[in-house]
Amino acid sequence: MNEKDRVRQVFSKNKDSYITSSTHSNINDLVKMREWLNPKQNTKALDIATGGGHVAKYLSPYVSEIVATDLTEEMLKNTANHLKDYQNIRFTAADAENLPFSDHTFEIVTCRIAAHHFPNPDLFLAEVRRVLKTDGQFLLIDNVAPKDNGLDHFYNTLEKMRDPSHVRARSISQWKSMLDKEHLQIVKETTRKKTLPFREWAQRTLQTEEEINNVEDYLLNTKQDIQNYFQIKVKNQHVERFAVDEWMVLVKHRCEQ
Repeated sequence: MNEKDRVRQVFSKNKDSYITSSTHSNINDLVKMREWLNPKQNTKALDIATGGGHVAKYLSPYVSEIVATDLTEEMLKNTANHLKDYQNIRFTAADAENLPFSDHTFEIVTCRIAAHHFPNPDLFLAEVRRVLKTDGQFLLIDNVAPKDNGLDHFYNTLEKMRDPSHVRARSISQWKSMLDKEHLQIVKETTRKKTLPFREWAQRTLQTEEEINNVEDYLLNTKQDIQNYFQIKVKNQHVERFAVDEWMVLVKHRCEQ
């Protein structure tokens, strides 16, 4: 099974959990997205890998139309049904690395908590640049790997244990290098520690207690410096929560020199 088929399999099985996820429905970064983008009523927007549709739902009152795409058709149909009352959201099954849209179609493109599932982020960014209008805005939010190689390895191993469709969380420096190659110029950025409730996070993709326990043991038995970095909180010998690095960046499509 290739990586994209694995994504389809995982998200088809867990389509409802991404709609109800407290992490994905967090209003704080959705509010910040709107503030940074400052969309106009005549704006046409694209939300890539929409998942439970949280970005599309939140931005829809502020734009003329938002196209919500996802690789997993079963998840997209479920999200479309959930958001059927939002008349200006259009749903299209699409691969983030091969978008079915004409050049220079959108004033705004967004992608939130999804790019770590993409096997070829360089192709994804090339497609973003292609479908953006000149001076269009692209806003990316994703979990990122720490600079330290040991912390990077621990975090990506943890995510792969919890979610077989996880490809890789990239570092901020890796993202910046790829953005620069595509002439996508950073306007604003911020990083934060994102706290994840362990049981909800694990149950979103894992089916059995044995699988969940294996992931929990990996967190519990790691070195103290790693526990400190990821702010692993333990209560009654169980992981209650932990925190990962998240990067939010706003870029503009600048003309090539």
